[in-house]
Amino acid sequence: MADAGRIVVGVDGSAPSIRALRWAVRQSELTGDPVEAVISWEYPAAGWASMVPGVSPDFDPEALATQILADSLKETLGAERAAAITQKVMIGNAAQALIEQADGASLLVVGHRGYSGFKATLLGSVGLHVTQHAPCSVVVVRGEPDSGTD
Repeated sequence: MADAGRIVVGVDGSAPSIRALRWAVRQSELTGDPVEAVISWEYPAAGWASMVPGVSPDFDPEALATQILADSLKETLGAERAAAITQKVMIGNAAQALIEQADGASLLVVGHRGYSGFKATLLGSVGLHVTQHAPCSVVVVRGEPDSGTD
């Protein structure tokens, strides 16, 4: 087990990522390990924003990711508990960002799928990639919003 003793959790605002966040916080309460919530974003293809109707030329994907992460934590945990969580906003592919951030962590927690991918899949591309390549143990949190498995 890593000596750093921190729990990294991927949060993109989706219901599965919120369940993963709740799971990570409960695990943190058991182990005393701090939680680090991570969101990533990628630059759109050159000129992409100007080609999509309704997208402002000053669209800031990093600011949007930062806001999604902060709002997700605050709405899920409340302001006081959210303030105790380290928040990381990273540029790049979600799976690669989580693997990079999990270096030295004791645990990486992800939802079974996020906003990207097909809803019918059992495990999203990020979950699949991190389970194969993470430098630490990985927990994939499953369950549906109304199933009572949160």
